[in-house]
Amino acid sequence: MRRFLAIAMLALAAVWMSGCGAPATNAPANTNTNANSKPVAAAPTADALLDMEKKAQEAYTRADGAYFEGMLSDKAVMTMNGVPRGKADIVNSIKTAKCEGVTVSLGEPQVTKINDDTYAFTYKNDSKGKCTENGKTMDFMPMRASTVWVRNGEKWQAVWHNENPIMTPAGEKKDDKAAGESKKEDKVAPAEPKKEDKAAEPKKEEAKKDEKATNSSANSTTAATEPAKLTPSVNTDALAKTHAAGWEAFKSKDAKFFDTTLASTFSGVAPDGSVYASRDAAIKEWTGTGTMKCEGITKTTFTDAFAQAISPTVEILFGKGNADGTCDGHKNGDLWQTAVYVKEGDAWKLAYMFEQMPHSGGM
Repeated sequence: MRRFLAIAMLALAAVWMSGCGAPATNAPANTNTNANSKPVAAAPTADALLDMEKKAQEAYTRADGAYFEGMLSDKAVMTMNGVPRGKADIVNSIKTAKCEGVTVSLGEPQVTKINDDTYAFTYKNDSKGKCTENGKTMDFMPMRASTVWVRNGEKWQAVWHNENPIMTPAGEKKDDKAAGESKKEDKVAPAEPKKEDKAAEPKKEEAKKDEKATNSSANSTTAATEPAKLTPSVNTDALAKTHAAGWEAFKSKDAKFFDTTLASTFSGVAPDGSVYASRDAAIKEWTGTGTMKCEGITKTTFTDAFAQAISPTVEILFGKGNADGTCDGHKNGDLWQTAVYVKEGDAWKLAYMFEQMPHSGGM
């Protein structure tokens, strides 16, 4: 159930680099003369969401944690190093960002309605510049970004975000060469110690003792502030079972399964940064009638499942899929997936999915 590409991904910081949009107040959807009724935000347009994403990108470059305190839903969830983290951890990570030379450029917006109170937004991020977060530096490159937005009274808030590098037709990132040059610089050998350094060896032992004491204190502080793990939704096992069945349907090219389990407005993002523009387009890709050709798939798995309830009828499922065989001539392997499920009647249906190759930034 995915687009397999045997391409090494550029390590990304585990928090959005293009930002999730601002909680700008929209005009109320309805004017109600009942004094007890509260106004609600109107359904978002592509232009409105794109503007909110741009403002969030700009806030990110300022490491403006206070801004994200307001624009993130209290149920916001992202994965950091493969571990689901909540709003407080996301904001704290953003506060460490240090950016330079950033110019924001966003385009190609696509809106997917999950339900009346939940929308998925996909767009292209062509921003330029460089940011360092939690000790990791990334030069911006063309990315396909996704954000899930939820209605909270008079405003829309972001509940999840991620991005994929957009690959060139040849399957290589445009900046691979530059990245390789950077890696070469990292391998420069340390300078030879000066002769007078030997006289300072006794002091080195004292320095080590002080360093050990300092590290011990730092470790205690780190342990005290270790991010709290989120509790998975009670629906995690059921959603994981449904998603695993989707992988089996991918193996057997079972179009009927997808026709039953995909929401009518389904869309998503493949690991190469391309877009599943519609439900029918995704089904064609996953059943061998589209552009992707897969062979020799005899086994699939879906593990490391974790679901977060966004509302009584919407949940976000994280997990790792895997299949043997090949697709488009490349050997298949692990694939991180973020799947948004919506409840229609008694059934949970897949409404949006973001697929990503494993890398040090998490899912």
